[in-house]
Amino acid sequence: MKKTLLAGVALAATLGFAGVANAQIKFGVTGPITGPNAAFGKQLTDGAEQAAEDFNKAGGILGQKITLSKGDDVSDPKQGVSVANKFVGDGVKFVVGPFNSGVTIPASEVYAENGVLVISPSATNPKVTERKLWNVFRTCGRDDQQGEVAGKHIADKLKGKKVAVIHDKTTYGQGLADETKKAMNKLGVKEVLYEGVNTGEKDFSALITKMKNAGVEVVYWGGLHTEGGLIIRQMRDQGVKAVMMSGDGITSDEFATIGGPGVEGTLMTFPPDPRRRPEAKAIVDAYKAKNINPEAYTLYTYAAMEVIKQAAESAKSLEPKKVAEKIHSGMKFKTVIGELSFDKKGDITRPDYVMYTWKKGADGKITYIEN
Repeated sequence: MKKTLLAGVALAATLGFAGVANAQIKFGVTGPITGPNAAFGKQLTDGAEQAAEDFNKAGGILGQKITLSKGDDVSDPKQGVSVANKFVGDGVKFVVGPFNSGVTIPASEVYAENGVLVISPSATNPKVTERKLWNVFRTCGRDDQQGEVAGKHIADKLKGKKVAVIHDKTTYGQGLADETKKAMNKLGVKEVLYEGVNTGEKDFSALITKMKNAGVEVVYWGGLHTEGGLIIRQMRDQGVKAVMMSGDGITSDEFATIGGPGVEGTLMTFPPDPRRRPEAKAIVDAYKAKNINPEAYTLYTYAAMEVIKQAAESAKSLEPKKVAEKIHSGMKFKTVIGELSFDKKGDITRPDYVMYTWKKGADGKITYIEN
């Protein structure tokens, strides 16, 4: 995937930034800032903005202040490539995001060919790093790790239950569902229903009829909170009491808003809550002062910014390839989500998925609570 720049765009970019080239380093944050998955885009932008603000207050990175551009990919791979081309044209050197695996994979190739380093806080599909591109990293784990935890829980804790595996046909959703299916099949659990639905779909009555006919007691959902919330709401409306289990794609309080009271008891895999870590206290307090709840991928985004900063300072360079070499070197990074190091593929060496349950808190609000 080659990047083609019109001469006029290149000239405009050059003229626009010539005066500040020595004083600023350009970062980009990209994700679904608008559209049905905007809750996750907000997590990424909240994380990047707070980090840029904190770093700049402390003098920036190697004396250069961060300028942060936002790119809205609306969870669409083609739009993600357009954002990547725009960032390249604007002289962005470091990108945090995208959110979706299906967007990250094609966009990261544009970045790789144009000297831009990318760290996703949330793209969990194994293919993101299995391509071994020089520039791609992630601060989260992988779906094969997450699926193994989910599959084992189904085999051990939900033994004998009839399981349906449902996914949204996306790189992330189907990938996670298939990894979970593989893990539970290996442990002797065979699903009674395996179905894909379309993103943006609203009426799941035909799917729920199939669940009823199969006597489904556990629904594993590979997808995001938008369709997942609608599925569980319609399950409850039609008398299906099956437990839903899903992954990190539902880690937004909007899941409960969409799904209603029937989401109570939903199981979910996600790493240990970073908001509880002592390293994160000062940053969490800063968010709370702004009336922001730094849930899910907010702190994973902040951590991605910290990794870039520390690697650049260690390398004594803001050249993306030198920063990437430092990240690949096994260097340990102190971040708000704990100590991180990366392997040669760009994956963190600390896979750490645990199980959560959606429950009603003391304030009456239903949210996800670590088991």
